[in-house]
Amino acid sequence: MEEFALDSGNTAWMLMSASLVLLMTPGLAFFYGGMVRGKSVLNMMMMSFGAIGLVGVIWVLYGYSGVFGSDVAGLFGNPFDWFGLSGMTDQDSLMFGMGVPALVAVGYQATFAIITVALISGAIADRTRFGTWMAFVGVWVTVVYVPLAHMVWGGGALGADGITSGLSTPIDFAGGTVVHINAGVAGLVLALVIGKRKGFGSEPMRPHNLPFVMLGAALLWFGWFGFNAGSEFGADAVSGRAWLNTLVATAVAILAWLVTEKIRDGHATSLGAASGVVAGLVAITPAAAAVDTYGAMAIGLVAGVLCALAVGLKYRFGYDDSLDVVGVHLVGGLVGTVLIGLFATDGNSAWYPDGALNGLFYGGGVTQLLTQIIVAVAAVVFSGLATLVIAIILKATMGWRVSEEAEVGGIDLAVHGETAYETLGGARVVTEVKA
Repeated sequence: MEEFALDSGNTAWMLMSASLVLLMTPGLAFFYGGMVRGKSVLNMMMMSFGAIGLVGVIWVLYGYSGVFGSDVAGLFGNPFDWFGLSGMTDQDSLMFGMGVPALVAVGYQATFAIITVALISGAIADRTRFGTWMAFVGVWVTVVYVPLAHMVWGGGALGADGITSGLSTPIDFAGGTVVHINAGVAGLVLALVIGKRKGFGSEPMRPHNLPFVMLGAALLWFGWFGFNAGSEFGADAVSGRAWLNTLVATAVAILAWLVTEKIRDGHATSLGAASGVVAGLVAITPAAAAVDTYGAMAIGLVAGVLCALAVGLKYRFGYDDSLDVVGVHLVGGLVGTVLIGLFATDGNSAWYPDGALNGLFYGGGVTQLLTQIIVAVAAVVFSGLATLVIAIILKATMGWRVSEEAEVGGIDLAVHGETAYETLGGARVVTEVKA
């Protein structure tokens, strides 16, 4: 067996990338926290921090092994291969070929699982029991995220030797399918099962703190460079391509969202700029190392326009996706995943074992496009059905919704015994909370 050879440069880059991706979840807390009303901002942020705590423990116990352990029927890895990381050596490192130790690989992948679960919380803001949310986090990451990540990245049914092996190798460089389509579908299912907020569609539910939203978007963008460029598992030309594409696609998406807003509503807003950031980041994620600069710009353009339009669908179809998880993450994830089939270009996808894979616009025919569509549809169906089962069971056993009194008066005080803001006539008021 080949000896493990430490590459200190790649290892340093992956430690930094893991730290950047972990920062994305507190950044998401600011982004989501600013978008809700002031009476539920702490609850919204707690949902992200709760996901960090629980998923972080689950991941080192059996989550990583469940994704990257020995394949079981193409659906999940053996969770007992490295339960609690026992028996794992650097020879088993996911990043062995890049000279990165196994424990660094575990840490990096943990941050992906954490942010994926946290993303879902935005769809069910203002009305959800914290205890039920935490139970959902533990179950969902175990029976939805872990199997889907294995199917796509761990050698399972949606990977290179899976159901599309007769067509082409599926491309999901950094998580368009595993993270964004997965979280977006789950958010839609939960929004439908839990139901609408009281007053949805008839009362204004404006963001209470747009500077928080802008700060959260900035932190997400900063952390996303670890998300995308780090997915090369080393510091090289491919990671450089991913970094640059993450910049340019997002920049175009901001402009596209703002122009769409201006034409539709007459105003280009700060909320639109922040949402355009996230839409562009989501869409370029699966394609970050597989397209050239023009492809990245095209993906950013399409995502910025379509996501800006898609966030209004909840009013037309009557589902209460509170913070536009469906409109941004599901739609953006589908855009990025499918458009790889058009824009994948020779020389930018050396990360894949088959070498470079060309899309339709670069002479590759329709095989890559069909592959991307098949995998995207499979992910939607798997995530949707599995999440539905979990949601229904938790609704019957624990209940999803807080009381109407708590929802109207504010979840922060009712559930957590504290509030983010206490003001009276402009003066600071300190309140005592009784246990």
